[in-house]
Amino acid sequence: MATKTEAKTKFTKETYLYWYELMLLLRRFEEKAGQLYGMQKIRGFCHLYIGQEAIAAGAMSATKPSDKFITAYRDHALAIAKGITADACMAELYGKATGCSKGKGGSMHFFSKEKGFFGGHGIVGAQIGTGAGLAFAEQYQGTDNVVLCFFGDGAARQGILHETFNMAMLWKLPVIFICENNMYAMGTSVERTSNVLDIYKLAEAYEMPSDTIDGMSCEAVHEGLDRAVKRAREGNGPTLVEIKTYRYRGHSMSDPAKYRTKEEVEEYKDKDPINVVLKTIQKNKWATDAEIEAINEKVKNEVEECVKFAEESPWPSDDELLKDVYMQQDYPFIVD
Repeated sequence: MATKTEAKTKFTKETYLYWYELMLLLRRFEEKAGQLYGMQKIRGFCHLYIGQEAIAAGAMSATKPSDKFITAYRDHALAIAKGITADACMAELYGKATGCSKGKGGSMHFFSKEKGFFGGHGIVGAQIGTGAGLAFAEQYQGTDNVVLCFFGDGAARQGILHETFNMAMLWKLPVIFICENNMYAMGTSVERTSNVLDIYKLAEAYEMPSDTIDGMSCEAVHEGLDRAVKRAREGNGPTLVEIKTYRYRGHSMSDPAKYRTKEEVEEYKDKDPINVVLKTIQKNKWATDAEIEAINEKVKNEVEECVKFAEESPWPSDDELLKDVYMQQDYPFIVD
């Protein structure tokens, strides 16, 4: 989603309105998912993206539809941003057959080859190696597509990161490694788990370009990723981008987040990217109060409709159990 330079801002009115509507949809979807989890409509693990929406918004405006995304298990928002419908995402949370993974993946395993969204991975750090593999495939096929590989600050401790960084630099793969540093991994601060507090510096051992940017700002995310994407498209290989962000909720729905202060949470809520973008729109008179309210209502209705869709969708049939495990259609499973 390209942007043009204007007198008042580097980005157009259309970009800010896109960012606002997208982030609001992600926020309302996640809030509803949290509510439904409490009602036991959604089972299993559930990790919400509330507070981190500017990363998804900036990533989308800095890339093109044919680029690929892959992430960890906090995947709902990036999946929706990449184009998987709220209907298909909510149905997946419900475990219904109409879900984006046919109801077999649940919260942590959203997927859509068609939309270029390759998960949703529950094994910490596993997507780092797979993301490089996706980038290798794009390079091998001669496309100019890039891969955005997202992982958390906790996954930066995994050995696969170092092996992958080495290969990605050696082969100059078109991949942007994005550490969404929300400071606490599952519940332990970066300061208590790493001698290297600035995660972007991990790239230095491989002479990989790196950057650190403000994850509460759509503008900063777009600009930082735009630089990395341009480098990758031109055949100059990977970049490690540390995006410093903050989740307002716990690591998962079972986390009371007692390891941080209320004052710290409120400090970050004052920087809420949705409110910041809305203020920019209002300051520049790019939308009337009625037009903003229309966007709010549209998002509200979309979330309500996706819940209705999930509620009314069928459960997967029994004969789906052994499908989609292997490519071979007639794989000889041993069953009782």
